[in-house]
Amino acid sequence: MSGWQEVVIDEVRPRTPRVASVFLRLRPAGQRAGQHLEVRLTAPDGYQAQRSYSIASAPDAQRVELMVERLEDGEVSPWFHEVADAGDTIEVRGPIGGHFVWTPQDGGPLLLVGGGSGVVPLLAMLRARREAGAAVPALLLYSARNHEELICADEIEAMAAADAALRVVLVTTRAPARRAQDRDRRIDAGMLRELLGGWGELPQRVFVCGATPFVETIADGLRAAGVPAGAIRTERYGSSG
Repeated sequence: MSGWQEVVIDEVRPRTPRVASVFLRLRPAGQRAGQHLEVRLTAPDGYQAQRSYSIASAPDAQRVELMVERLEDGEVSPWFHEVADAGDTIEVRGPIGGHFVWTPQDGGPLLLVGGGSGVVPLLAMLRARREAGAAVPALLLYSARNHEELICADEIEAMAAADAALRVVLVTTRAPARRAQDRDRRIDAGMLRELLGGWGELPQRVFVCGATPFVETIADGLRAAGVPAGAIRTERYGSSG
């Protein structure tokens, strides 16, 4: 992990009503899909605030992409949504993380389960898989309240349409499903058993990311469905922003 460095924001792009992509002029050495950057902002009076954001871009991307969810009472995230613009500078440190990471060489079958902005590190894994041309069987379960809050849904669906080894199930808890393979209720143990049975693969690499209650429900349901506990890696995000 490198020390703090000043980097330039290349672009800020809205993704959903509450999530924006922040593209940085940075190509960190040794990045692996699933890692994150620490971001530090300094106010004119010297006050500093620091947060961690998962990297959404593939390791070989020309720019690092962070995805920042706006939290109304946050110290950092509102700045990215209301103030930040191309040419601004911020301080970053990383990439950080060695447990919640995947490379195409790790193989699969690969199961990814994300809730809300928890899809961000999983998206990096899917992008890394695509860029490497890996044929690893993969299944993504991605849950949000409604379709407008599904981050990069068009890109994710396009990846699945172009790759027979990738299945995607979009789950909306407060809006009806739009495709036959999607679901419109909360993910529970029964849904996990159904979807894993339909997939026909026993996942060997499992990554679950989201709010703590979501992650605990998914991990418990996967173990009940026969997924080895040692195959499951989890990452939780908090409410600070």
